[in-house]
Amino acid sequence: MRIAIYGREFNNSVLPYVQEVFDVLNAHEIQTLIYHPYLVFVRNKVKLPDNILIFRNHQELLGQADVFLSLGGDGTLLDTLSLVRDSGIPVIGINFGRLGFLASINKNDIRAAIAALQRQEYALDQRTLLRLESSEKLFAEENFALNDVTIHRRDNSAMMIIHAYMNNEFVNSYWADGLIVATPTGSTAYSLSCGGPIIYPNSQNLVITPIAPHNLNVRPLIIPDDVSLTFEIEARSAKFLVSCDSRTVTVDKSAKIVLSRAKFNINLIRLNTESYLTTLRNKLLWGIDTRNY
Repeated sequence: MRIAIYGREFNNSVLPYVQEVFDVLNAHEIQTLIYHPYLVFVRNKVKLPDNILIFRNHQELLGQADVFLSLGGDGTLLDTLSLVRDSGIPVIGINFGRLGFLASINKNDIRAAIAALQRQEYALDQRTLLRLESSEKLFAEENFALNDVTIHRRDNSAMMIIHAYMNNEFVNSYWADGLIVATPTGSTAYSLSCGGPIIYPNSQNLVITPIAPHNLNVRPLIIPDDVSLTFEIEARSAKFLVSCDSRTVTVDKSAKIVLSRAKFNINLIRLNTESYLTTLRNKLLWGIDTRNY
């Protein structure tokens, strides 16, 4: 079995858990590939297996890994998409961050989780991605998002007017600070904090969630994921921001943004001891009320 590892820089409090990951992989005789920039950061901080391999980009990863392991929080796992892309390599994350909807393995369960991966005691959740197209070819070959695509005002206090169309039919003109289009996976992220609903992962829906809308009657809208969404911007500022997950670019307001479902999915690993509803209850503290105790 081969496991590819990706991570970001971290503080010293995380070191024991990172070391445990490599120790357990070595103990199970699992061939380990590590992302080169991460290797540069950790090689003088932890003891690595002797037979470790290196990859630097998407092409060097193809056909080389059975599982992609993200070390960090949800943002770190989202970074892995630019490396995994349409390869079909399943992804799982060990959560060194806080909430961790996507990076579902608790840092105290590393040993049991890696053993379960080796025994293939897991299922694959196929998650929908959004594809962004525009005249300016934003994000080049990385124009896809697992969580959400966000249109947001840039640097002044004036609201934007975002004209939205679904399959070329006019939906609404949103007077707001911005607009989020979220997948079911991203419905528990930024969209949720802006009042959007939680969508079950395999629901085949998207949600359009306005950010601080001027008209309080404008609410989040759930739509099917097989449509094409087009957005045109009207604003005082000449520029606005567009984000695909954690990647953000500045765009001229004349740009037209078109969103649709990507032609490939991302496979997220769900261990047999986990379920989506259990994750919701635990992460959102459902049922936790001091009046019950």
